[in-house]
Amino acid sequence: MTYFTKTYRYLLLIFCLFLTAGSAFAQQDQADDLTAESVVEGDPAATAAADATPIPDAATAAVSPGEGNADLGAAIWKANICGSCHAANMKDNMTGPALGGVQERWAGEPRDHLYRWVQNSQKLIGSGESARALAVWNEWKPTVMSSYTNLSNDDVEHLLAYINAVYTGTYGPKGVTVGPAAIENQESADNTWLFVILGGVLVLLSLILARVTSNLQYMVETAEGNTPATRRTLVQILTSRGMIAFVIFVVVVLGGYTTVNHAIELGRQQDYAPEQPIKFSHETHAGIHKIECQYCHDGARRSKHSVIPAVNTCMNCHRAINYGSQYGTAEITKIFAAIGWDPTEGAYIENYDQMTNAQAQKIYSKWIADKYISEGGDIDEVENVVEEQWEGIYAALTNEYTGDERVPGPVEWTRIHNLPDHAYFNHAQHVTVGKLKCQNCHGPVEEMEVVYQYSPLSMGWCINCHRETQVQFEDNDYYNSYQRYHEELKEGTRDGVTVEDIGGLNCQRCHY
Repeated sequence: MTYFTKTYRYLLLIFCLFLTAGSAFAQQDQADDLTAESVVEGDPAATAAADATPIPDAATAAVSPGEGNADLGAAIWKANICGSCHAANMKDNMTGPALGGVQERWAGEPRDHLYRWVQNSQKLIGSGESARALAVWNEWKPTVMSSYTNLSNDDVEHLLAYINAVYTGTYGPKGVTVGPAAIENQESADNTWLFVILGGVLVLLSLILARVTSNLQYMVETAEGNTPATRRTLVQILTSRGMIAFVIFVVVVLGGYTTVNHAIELGRQQDYAPEQPIKFSHETHAGIHKIECQYCHDGARRSKHSVIPAVNTCMNCHRAINYGSQYGTAEITKIFAAIGWDPTEGAYIENYDQMTNAQAQKIYSKWIADKYISEGGDIDEVENVVEEQWEGIYAALTNEYTGDERVPGPVEWTRIHNLPDHAYFNHAQHVTVGKLKCQNCHGPVEEMEVVYQYSPLSMGWCINCHRETQVQFEDNDYYNSYQRYHEELKEGTRDGVTVEDIGGLNCQRCHY
């Protein structure tokens, strides 16, 4: 629902309240009768009888294996944020494995094992009763699946029905990704004009009722033999104190709603995908070539910041790889020009930081031209290609707003993820201690040609994660001091420990 659609709905509600109030004033003589009728209709005995009527709950009924309800399963999937670790199309691996066909893979074991796996995978693994559980753990460890002890066996059946329906394409429109992930190829209905028309109709009705009320007052005065007041014109009605007070009321309500709405959204930039100075493809590097995230962002495991990689990190590979599969020399040469690497000679340029842009241009123009010709390019187009690529290098490595006009120097990447200054976040605490994958917060980066902010990074989003995420206590020296929790886990009186249990919701943890 868009902001303007919600605004129209609030406006309609206000008009309905206004019409209700107008009708009450116009028909004051009938108010007592209506009140009496309301008392009868609101009889406590009748209300109690209605409340006592049992309402069937599909979720509480016993469900046979394979007979789950996909709609209920969809609600369970969303409520437990399963899409944060599992691909919503049920076909791709993400932080966790693809879930499509999970029932067939567990068919060789009792159905109860599959229930227990969803509810508490580590407990099932520790019992040694399930060969399938051990196989999955050996394939995916040390990634620990969150425990869902709140789910009953019936809930799991509904969830399995939903997973199978999405996997086979029988749930939801074809080509649509179902779940918390972004929904593709599906346009939400825009009812804006409907609300505009209804708003106009209500305005017209309010004016008609105001006119009718004025005429009735005139007729009553005449019937009682009093000197009737002059009938008010439409202009007089619109400029009356009551109408002006109503308009002021509407402005205050809408103004307050707009202010609060924008205050809540302040600083939020989910789906923000700025253009970077170098067209770096995470899909190519992290996806196709399987480069580990922390190879480039090596600060994530040891510091508060994940660290934007220096050009030296890029050169570890690009000393040997000097021609891109998608852009040829256009983007990789920006890296060379930033650090002063001469790809023709295969060596760093001495005193490069003291060179002028013209000197740098001469070196890299020669490289671009030679490489273009060696790759079978049109000789007649060499000059145009060199000029175009050098303009791209200059635009990427200089900044007119800061007065930086020199090509040699660091690459000024555009920041995407940005928390407010009053919020503390430590990457090492989550990556090294918490054993979280980068995809938990940043989404499937290995599939992103252009990186965008995947998660809202809002306070509510973080709190929900702390409430639901279980801490990996096993073989984790950081949590050795929590002796009571370790003892309870060994005794079986506790199934797991969440971040909330160890103080993850204390205000001072993030705001100090």
